[in-house]
Amino acid sequence: MVWIAFFFLKNLYTSKNYCTFAPAFAEDRKQLMQEDKKIPLLDCPVDYLIGDASGKIMNEYGRFPCKILCGVYALIVKGAARATINITEYEFHENDVLLLEPGSFLLIHEFSEDALVYYVLFSSSFLDKHTFGSRMSLEALQLRKPIVHIGQEQSEVLQGMVKVLNQASNCTPSMLNSDKMVHIFNLLQQSYSAYAKTQDDYLIRPQDRRTEIYQEYTKLVLEHYTEWHHVSEYTDSMHITLPHLCSTIKSVSGKTAGDIINEAILTDAKAQLKLTTMQIKEIAMSLGFDNVAFFNRFFKAHVGCTPKVYRKTE
Repeated sequence: MVWIAFFFLKNLYTSKNYCTFAPAFAEDRKQLMQEDKKIPLLDCPVDYLIGDASGKIMNEYGRFPCKILCGVYALIVKGAARATINITEYEFHENDVLLLEPGSFLLIHEFSEDALVYYVLFSSSFLDKHTFGSRMSLEALQLRKPIVHIGQEQSEVLQGMVKVLNQASNCTPSMLNSDKMVHIFNLLQQSYSAYAKTQDDYLIRPQDRRTEIYQEYTKLVLEHYTEWHHVSEYTDSMHITLPHLCSTIKSVSGKTAGDIINEAILTDAKAQLKLTTMQIKEIAMSLGFDNVAFFNRFFKAHVGCTPKVYRKTE
């Protein structure tokens, strides 16, 4: 049983490369935040968060890519959406559930105005404390896409459960605490896995070596894109030849192996440019570029403008 959504931190990036939102960025959302006090967070300031978000809120927070530091389970109750998770674009519809693992990049392209999402969010500190992060990653790695579609009856049951959890969390005194949420996490994980296994495209089957190579490669890229910028740097770790890797990635994804590295770098660069006050030189260095001029040329070649111009655009 799982519900999913997309969450963004109102005013903080908590890793060393992510600072607070630029003042103008925060001010731009001030009125909206006053209208809806339940704006979801990029990473929870508490161990867990349970609630819902409207399509209006999700669209407002979908201008730029963000890095999700928490673990997310969510359910799209109604409406539809398009979003890119890490380097792949997905479509989401009513009764879709999703697992969003810590460290994922998220860029929302569009939510329908009538969209409604229920979510259960676990902070990075909660996951680390209970060593749950690796379990979420393993489940996500087994999926060809992090979306599970369920029936209407199942969806209604999940909606009722998340409402009960929300009431239990918000009553005085609260009927939930971090120890009890450990059991909730386990229940969510087991239920999500059970639902996912009913999907035709769930498992990496032993004979499907090409998909296995693709998922191993994308996982390595997301772990090492700030230091390994060339496809050849991944082949040693994967124990595969460069031609075999390149042809496999192209046949599975339609993209080149280099495209995937570039997309990871650009997603991170865009997030830092829009959501931090770091100097462009600092951003370039955090992404593995020793020369800021080279970073500028790389960014302009793929985005169509310099990092400086991109940062100023709305």
